[in-house]
Amino acid sequence: MLIPSIDLRRGQVVQLVQGEKLAIASDDLDGWIAKFSTFPKVQLIDLDAAMSIGHNDDLVRRVAAQLPCRVGGGIRSVGRAQDLIAAGARAVIIGSAFFDGRGGRSAESPPLLKLDFAKALAETVGIEHVIAAVDSRGGKVVIHGWKTTLPISAVAAIQALDPYVGEFLYTHVDTEGLMQGTDMDAIKAVRDATGRRVTAAGGITTRADIDALDAIGVDAVVGMAIYTGQLEIG
Repeated sequence: MLIPSIDLRRGQVVQLVQGEKLAIASDDLDGWIAKFSTFPKVQLIDLDAAMSIGHNDDLVRRVAAQLPCRVGGGIRSVGRAQDLIAAGARAVIIGSAFFDGRGGRSAESPPLLKLDFAKALAETVGIEHVIAAVDSRGGKVVIHGWKTTLPISAVAAIQALDPYVGEFLYTHVDTEGLMQGTDMDAIKAVRDATGRRVTAAGGITTRADIDALDAIGVDAVVGMAIYTGQLEIG
């Protein structure tokens, strides 16, 4: 399944290369809502909230009221997740908040994964409404907008979080925004690590990419290829 993405930054719909370089900025949010109106799932990410430099709450609520959205970006508490579900989000995407950037380096340091938070979230909003975002670069999980690298693989993180989430969103950061294809072997390893639904992102560009993922039971999030017109969606 193809899942189109809407990324929000500073009140605009944007696409970034490798999470940093601005490639596309659009003020036509209503136009993109209309374009994605026939899709059964849309991914909506508030990049400002994710980076703790503000938020786009009004726009998030506007989109979530009109499209079947999974919403992510800066969700760090059960209360925030509840608010977004109440605003119309079908599910919430949690990334960095499931990890402790200080952990896992010595016997005295905190654990890498915040499983108590994951458990509380699942019990409060329902496991079917929780998607864990696991982003990987160079074979290791990255958090905080891909700026902090953790000493844990995506597969290990997914296996630990598996009891507490209904789905995983795996982003292969090495290929994100480059429109040069993705890493099928990495995605297959993630898929094999869990019985939960898996959605992949990062460099997915063509119908062939989407079909290859569909053949192994993985959904595809596509952003840059849609916004540049390289992938026609009708």
